[in-house]
Amino acid sequence: MVFMKSAAIVRLIFLAVLLQPIAGFGFETDQYNLPPVPLADIGVEVSEYVEENVRKAALKLNAEIIYRQECIDDVTPRNNKCSSRAADLSRLNYLRSEAAIAREVYRGLGAGIIATTKSGTWMDSHTFRSQPARYKSGFRNSIFLIVPTNYLTISPTVNLYGTLLGTDKIAHVFQQGYTYYTIYNKAIASGLTPDAASKKAVSWGRLSENTYYGTLVSGVFSNADLYANYAGLKFYQGLTQPIRIGENTRSPTLLIKDGVWILNEISIQDNSLIKPFFTDHMNEALNPSIFFPGLRSFVRKVVKKQNCPAWRKTYPKLTAANFEASSKDLELWNGEDYGFKSSRKFVTIANTCFGPDAYLPTSSLASSVASYTFRRDSRIPAL
Repeated sequence: MVFMKSAAIVRLIFLAVLLQPIAGFGFETDQYNLPPVPLADIGVEVSEYVEENVRKAALKLNAEIIYRQECIDDVTPRNNKCSSRAADLSRLNYLRSEAAIAREVYRGLGAGIIATTKSGTWMDSHTFRSQPARYKSGFRNSIFLIVPTNYLTISPTVNLYGTLLGTDKIAHVFQQGYTYYTIYNKAIASGLTPDAASKKAVSWGRLSENTYYGTLVSGVFSNADLYANYAGLKFYQGLTQPIRIGENTRSPTLLIKDGVWILNEISIQDNSLIKPFFTDHMNEALNPSIFFPGLRSFVRKVVKKQNCPAWRKTYPKLTAANFEASSKDLELWNGEDYGFKSSRKFVTIANTCFGPDAYLPTSSLASSVASYTFRRDSRIPAL
């Protein structure tokens, strides 16, 4: 009997591989599976890593800025490294530009293919000071059991500033976010308004999520990925410009002072380097994806059977309406459209775990809710 069940699973996996839309890997994640124990919040350590790379980018540009300036001032004997005065002036202007520093920061954080971005590789391999730092469900409990290639490339869940998200979101922020940034800037240069330029970048993101970064490869259109892309656009814009985040204005990360790049300590001291961008928009259980038919029904079945008990136990006093409201709030980011795509067939915690036919926990579990506090920007408590 055990052998027959094992053989059936093998045949199911083989069939799923054959039915993959194209030969390629999507990079998915799974926040429906709650970690069995709370994950350590690694937000501060990730911010330190980003800050270190921003500093390195500035130092690299500054070294060349100083050299080019010396060439122009004839402090350095004109040699093979100095160009013509006009060329040195042009290069110097570029080195002090927004485009140059954004490009250098991208090289440190977002370079590579999405599977091997520098920041993504660091997130998956770094030994964090606080533990446990990552969680990944077993294959048999995965929502991607019938799509093995999705599970083989699935990103573990981490906790950044109280938000559970997949490490793949880091790559989206620093890689796809940079693509958004370049699309936006080209659109502005062509005469488009800032709103129109943002829409153009978001349209590219939705196209990529419908094809090679999502649906076409893995059968999953991830709204959380789209948000991460948009957050990356804001991060790169915020390197040299003040940006609006809700009712607040975030100071630029870098400034030009005496001709060289310096880190704006205000943006570091107030913990705003990356924290404002890591929100529940990146949690794929709260900001749901659109699954291919077949995969969608399987995901709903797995979530209802295996994951809902943990959600109901963790949040015994919350209702479907609470979770519906939370997800609704995530369709925009501070009133801004990041490309959210709606569906009447979402697999949500509300309609799967807290619907009218869902088993609700007994009142004996109610006391556990006292250990949770509601976040200012969310309708559900921090995990």
